[in-house]
Amino acid sequence: MTEELLVVKNLKKYYPITGGILGGEVGVVKAVDDVSFTVKRGETLGLVGESGCGKSTTGRSLLRLIEPTAGEVLFDGVNVTALSADEMRKMRRHMQIVFQDPFASLNPRHNIEKILEEPLIVHGIGTSAERKRKVQEMLEVVGLSSYHARRYPHQFSGGQRQRIGIARALMLNPKLIVADEPVSALDVSIQSQVLNLMQDLQRDLGLTYLFIAHDLSVVRHISDRVGVMYLGRIVELTTSTQLYSNPLHPYTKALLSAVPTPDPDAVRERVILQGDVPSPANPPSGCTFHTRCPHATEECRAVRPAFQDVGDGHFVACHLYKP
Repeated sequence: MTEELLVVKNLKKYYPITGGILGGEVGVVKAVDDVSFTVKRGETLGLVGESGCGKSTTGRSLLRLIEPTAGEVLFDGVNVTALSADEMRKMRRHMQIVFQDPFASLNPRHNIEKILEEPLIVHGIGTSAERKRKVQEMLEVVGLSSYHARRYPHQFSGGQRQRIGIARALMLNPKLIVADEPVSALDVSIQSQVLNLMQDLQRDLGLTYLFIAHDLSVVRHISDRVGVMYLGRIVELTTSTQLYSNPLHPYTKALLSAVPTPDPDAVRERVILQGDVPSPANPPSGCTFHTRCPHATEECRAVRPAFQDVGDGHFVACHLYKP
C-alpha cells in the first residue's frame, strides 16, 4: 500500500470558445493548466488562490464530475481517468465531495432522511431498516439529532445544512473527501465549528481531505500542506508551517500580506499587486504571473518556470529560485 492516496499528474481542463459564422472553436479557456500534486493518506492538502484560478475545477475534474481534457488521476493505485462510467460509479464510493453552497446542493423536495439515504440506495447497500439506522447514526456523528431526519433543508441554518452535506459525503465511508470551499458561505463563528468537526471526523474515520478555499487563515487552521494556485497552475506547494513562515513565490507573499492580523500594533509590509488577473482564455507567455510581479525579468516573460523542489519538499514555480 503506497503512502500516497491521490496522485494527480499534468491535469488539464480546457473549455472551448466558440464563435464566428459557423460557430466553430476559436480558442480555449485554460481553467486548469498542467497541475500535478499528491495527497498522502490521512493528510489535508489545502488549495488556495483567487476566485477563478481553477481550484474548484481541479477538485471536480479529479472526481470526474467534470471530464478532464488531459492528465492522469491515480486514486489508491487506480487510474480514475481511464475508468468506464460504470466503473467510475463504483469508485465514487471511495471519493466524495462537500459543495460550497449547502442549500443549493440539497434537494429542497426531499427530507434529510431521503437525502442521506440516497447514496446507499444508488450503491445497493443495506436493507431499508439498516439504511435508516445509518442515517440516524450519521446525523449524530455530525452533531445533529436523529429527529432532524424528518425535516427539510429550508428548516435548517447554513451551518446545519453544511453538516448535512458532510454527513451525506460520509454515508459511503469514503477514503477521500474534496471539500470545495465548505465554510466560505458561513458566519465566522460557525466556520470554526464546522472546521473542528471536519478535523474530528478526520481523526476518528481516517479521512483524507483536499480542502479548497480562498481564505488563507482557514487553510492554515486545517491543512498539513498547502498548494497556491494562480491562473490554472500551482505556483507553490509546501507544508503549512513552511508556507506561512517562509513564502517564496511573489504571489504567495502578496496573498499572505493581505491576511488580517489580530495584533493592531503589528507592522507588516503590505504587498499591493498591480493590474488585474489576466484572462485564462489568453494567459501571458512565460510565467503567467509576470504581468503583476514586481520582480519580473525578461526570462519570466519568455520562459515558463518549472515547478520544482527547491529544498525540503518546498516546490515553487519561479525563476528567482533555482534548486
